[in-house]
Amino acid sequence: MIKKLDVPEIFGSNVFNDETMQERLPKGIYKELIKNIENGTELDRHVADVVANAMKDWAIEKGATHYTHWFQPLTGVTAEKHDSFISPTSDNKVIMEFSGKELIKGESDGSSFPSGGLRATFEARGYTAWDCTSPAFIHETPAGATLCIPTVFFSYTGEALDKKTPLLRSMEAINKQAMRIVRLFGDNRAAKVTTCAGAEQEYFIVDKHTYEQRKDLIFAGRTLFGAPAPKGQEMDDHYFGSIKERIASYMADLNEELWKLGVKAKTEHNEVAPAQHELAPIYDETNIATDHNQLVMETMKRVAFRHDLVCLLHEKPFAGVNGSGKHNNWSLTTDTGKNLLDPGKEPHENRRFLLILAAILKAVDEYAPLLRESASNPGNDHRLGANEAPPAIISVFLGEQLEDVVKQLCEKGEATESIKGAAADVGVSTVPSFMMDATDRNRTSPFAFTGNKFEFRMVGSTASIADPNTVLNTIVAETFSQAADILEKADDVEMAAHDLTKQWISEHIRIIFNGNGYSEEWVKEAKRRGLPNIKNMVDALGYLTKPENIALFEKHGVMTCSELKSREEVGYETYSKTINIEARTMIDMAKKQIIPAVIRYTTTVANSVKAVEDVGVSAEVQRIVLSDCTKNLKLMNDALIKLEMAVEKAALITEPKKQAVAYRDEVFTAMAELRAPADALEMIVDAKEWPMPTYADLMFNV
Repeated sequence: MIKKLDVPEIFGSNVFNDETMQERLPKGIYKELIKNIENGTELDRHVADVVANAMKDWAIEKGATHYTHWFQPLTGVTAEKHDSFISPTSDNKVIMEFSGKELIKGESDGSSFPSGGLRATFEARGYTAWDCTSPAFIHETPAGATLCIPTVFFSYTGEALDKKTPLLRSMEAINKQAMRIVRLFGDNRAAKVTTCAGAEQEYFIVDKHTYEQRKDLIFAGRTLFGAPAPKGQEMDDHYFGSIKERIASYMADLNEELWKLGVKAKTEHNEVAPAQHELAPIYDETNIATDHNQLVMETMKRVAFRHDLVCLLHEKPFAGVNGSGKHNNWSLTTDTGKNLLDPGKEPHENRRFLLILAAILKAVDEYAPLLRESASNPGNDHRLGANEAPPAIISVFLGEQLEDVVKQLCEKGEATESIKGAAADVGVSTVPSFMMDATDRNRTSPFAFTGNKFEFRMVGSTASIADPNTVLNTIVAETFSQAADILEKADDVEMAAHDLTKQWISEHIRIIFNGNGYSEEWVKEAKRRGLPNIKNMVDALGYLTKPENIALFEKHGVMTCSELKSREEVGYETYSKTINIEARTMIDMAKKQIIPAVIRYTTTVANSVKAVEDVGVSAEVQRIVLSDCTKNLKLMNDALIKLEMAVEKAALITEPKKQAVAYRDEVFTAMAELRAPADALEMIVDAKEWPMPTYADLMFNV
């Protein structure tokens, strides 16, 4: 029987949202809280106490006994410490209490999370502080319900130890600079500019029983061994294909859980690779969108277990098929509802839009390495530039309409017309006619304009979108600042804006590329244009602490020099630890599973050779199989020894960058050498003898 959901009724039912606050807070308190949120001012203690009490009563009615300050440390995932609402009374009983102080401030161990040297091991104190711009919510599990309060996380000395704090700072920075642009173009009604984001989340789903038989999936999140299945994605039949009943049931539960949390889950479909899927939400303010994407990932994994499934979020869980990304759709909106990235019907006449476009092109061109770094993690190194995802080269796709406007500006000095979309005509009389868009899309572009927003397609599926949005906000705030500095001194703002737009587009036209980003020709062309091609995370991390980038972040109050250096160090450590875990897992699987299985099989084949030849019959085929097995077994054992030595050597290096380089150049290379003969053996050894589920078992068994 199909379960009927009243979606409007359940949507946001587990969120202490605006509607709930209006119902439960006195009018004066509600107005004061909203004023604090909108103006970014400090919350009065009395207001905090009233809000905390109302929040506690609401949470208890929802079944909660505990609350937690929910924060996002530099691990990239979320963290929480649960405290109950109980407070002892004089008669040795308890009452349920929650104060404004407990709402606003919490304390956590600031040294047990990655800090990149901001906190020494013995310096433990760290604080969490309520982010009132993101609503509290109820986290429901079989063990009970918990009130989750989104917070920032910082050290005793005031440095940010999380991803949310720099994001919030960057939103303030771009608001400040964008408002200067808005005012210059005569808009005196808008009081605020907010960045919005929508993160399309790709993921794989595998059977839980099959997953539990793969140590590499358990420890590393991706398969470290595995020969291709007889069928992959070459038939293009999985993409947008009919969703299997078991997956559809999972998606239905996932949607219900997300809707309760106020996540605007909108689109679901099969992705390109077998067992791969995607969920896309409606955009929201960037801070809330970032929190929601963390909830999406957590909920995906939790709900999957209910269905005896496992959700794999790794960027490349299976070799030979598409990996998973997270397209970050980014836009700018005023509090009066104006999208600053909407070109309008006549883009060539929209002076404000063209200036903003020029500023974004300048930002992306000048700070391309920073943008590339913001999408770096160990898993994404497998994906970027692998003929399935954007290349590691940053470029901007504008589409035919805007590219034509840009060319007019550069070649003629003035844009006088905009290409219009044509009427659709498919040659079938019963199909309704409609106007097509003036611009096609380009799925190979890392930074593509898609009508009224930019889609940053490099972000990895496991990543927090806080990092790319922090960088995007900051670099665009900088070019907005430069534009405003010039235009505020101009006698004729409109003419000055036109001249500046033309100048910046001409200077940064090299970043525009509308062609095939997967082609080798583009790699050569990008090199000719002088565009950086940063191929891996280790190379990308160093750009965080370039003097000009430190100056950028400090100018706009987003991150200090010490905060940037800490993130660089955490990045190197994360890379080294990730490769170390993968290498040790490979060693364990090779020694305890694959090599023993191959030895057993070769023994069986050797006995077969003897038995066949003893009766006077040729055992040529058996000998070929035995020879292939022993040859690859020897290659595998030699590679195993080499990998063990590389891991031991890399582990002794203490300097973070040098260690990361060793893991990239020595350990990762040795891992590939070990995998090759193991995968060849999988294609030879009897399936009954192979010690783990194959790609076919994993990707086609749901």
